[in-house]
Amino acid sequence: MFFTAATVAAQSFAPALNGTSHSKTSYVTLTDGKTIEGTIKDLDRKKGLIEELKIVDLSGKKHKLKPEDVKYMYLPPTNFAKLSSAADQITTVNKWDDGNSVDKDIISKGYVYFEMIPVKIKKKTRPMLMQLLNPSFNSKIQVYDDPFAKETMSVGVGALDVAGGDKKSYYIKYGEVAYRIYKKNYDEEYKLIFKDCPELVEKLDAKAKWTDLAKHIYEFSNSCNNI
Repeated sequence: MFFTAATVAAQSFAPALNGTSHSKTSYVTLTDGKTIEGTIKDLDRKKGLIEELKIVDLSGKKHKLKPEDVKYMYLPPTNFAKLSSAADQITTVNKWDDGNSVDKDIISKGYVYFEMIPVKIKKKTRPMLMQLLNPSFNSKIQVYDDPFAKETMSVGVGALDVAGGDKKSYYIKYGEVAYRIYKKNYDEEYKLIFKDCPELVEKLDAKAKWTDLAKHIYEFSNSCNNI
């Protein structure tokens, strides 16, 4: 039963972050290579996107950062130590992709991971600081939370959505630039996403469910070894 639970967890997306702990240590790596360890004092958002980050490092020095200052970061959700099913989605992962650059030890403590990536918005491409939702199986395809996405009713615990919350869109990246995919288009979109694995496309033909997107990407990452 434990093995089954761990396998299911490994095929799940991490919950989206809605609030950050002001007492647990955060880890922020800047674009110049420097790393700041400290506590988040303020995380300002505008239309769902992080606009400014205020962090006090371990020496007591205050830092005010813009998204463009950050290369990647690990943030602790509010009260993450008290979470159950939400944290289980990422703490029971035993198998990670080869070549995965995300720190397993930090993620296993319930942290969420953000990174700066190029994102296509309509006809333009711009850098955006986005939360990676599949940190344990992201070596071939990366899925990011869509801060603008509509979703069905969800049940919230602390700073994470843990039940329901069927996101109607995500940002996905398997090339140079991330782009938005929609639930309503997935019955055709999966053929493009998994085109390098014909056997998976054939398996999904006519029965690809949006709610199984994480499972499909996990299978693509772990079963299509010829890619």
